[in-house]
Amino acid sequence: MLADRRSLSWEGCDFMIPNALNVTIGEDVEVQTAAEAPTRTFKIDFDAGRVGGFCDETEAMKQAIYKILQTERFEYLIYSWNYGIELNAVVGKSFQVFASEIKRVIREALLADSRITDVTDFEVAQIDKRTASVKFTAETIFGEIPIESEVNVNV
Repeated sequence: MLADRRSLSWEGCDFMIPNALNVTIGEDVEVQTAAEAPTRTFKIDFDAGRVGGFCDETEAMKQAIYKILQTERFEYLIYSWNYGIELNAVVGKSFQVFASEIKRVIREALLADSRITDVTDFEVAQIDKRTASVKFTAETIFGEIPIESEVNVNV
């Protein structure tokens, strides 16, 4: 049943429209960079596939790094083109090419996050014909975070 048009009222909605009483022109505005913003986020248990509780600072950065490295860039519409890693560009190449390019690809992916200041101490080792071990340190505004992962290189 449609409401009677006479019963609709704009009373109480006048605060939504700016007027001279609630707008100050020339007021100083403090701009906060992404690095200064709070990092509290939902904690993801990747092993159990569940979200539960919260984490912040170093734990939130570890989670952000993991998510960036697990998300192929340009593949998911929900993420901006600056988010993720271009791993498909180096997987399937010879180990020598992979070892050289993986450093660049990881640095590009992680340095897109303004909370990460540098990526250093790369170690790339071939475990077997199809697997490589990649170790590095992500230097963040919360401190250094060591990362170690295995990558299936398909060589």
